Amino acid sequence: MTIVYWHWLVLGAALVGLEAVVPGLFLLWFGIAGVATGLLLLTPVLLLLPTVPWQAQLLLFAVLSVISLLVARRLAARDGEGNDHPHLNQPGERSIGREYTLQEPIVDGHGTLSIQDSTWIIAGPDLPAGARVRVTAVAEGELQVEAASLG
Repeated sequence: MTIVYWHWLVLGAALVGLEAVVPGLFLLWFGIAGVATGLLLLTPVLLLLPTVPWQAQLLLFAVLSVISLLVARRLAARDGEGNDHPHLNQPGERSIGREYTLQEPIVDGHGTLSIQDSTWIIAGPDLPAGARVRVTAVAEGELQVEAASLG
């Protein structure tokens, strides 16, 4: 059985291409390892050296796959560090601690509150329209509010 450099290049390109179809960002790293294996095996071909046995090629691919996955893991860990906007995709969480004026009253512990271009369901003490409230928490998609102090 003979495996040559272009087999690895094709396999690597196919895995990278599959990543576009299959979600998960998993095949990409094996595809990169496959392309790297093909490129490393191209060097002996260019130097007119004998081909590398398939067992050594598989071992090289396995080692490059592990290295590629470790790099991916490090990149993913670094991506989550130092985020300047920890609540970027959590608009309810961004509202905690802020004060708003009720456009409609809170009746029987429930009401609505308009914040920018969104309307939120709120839970809190019964309060009339025009009262100031402070968001204290988000639970089950509802903003928990309390009456804001006047001072």
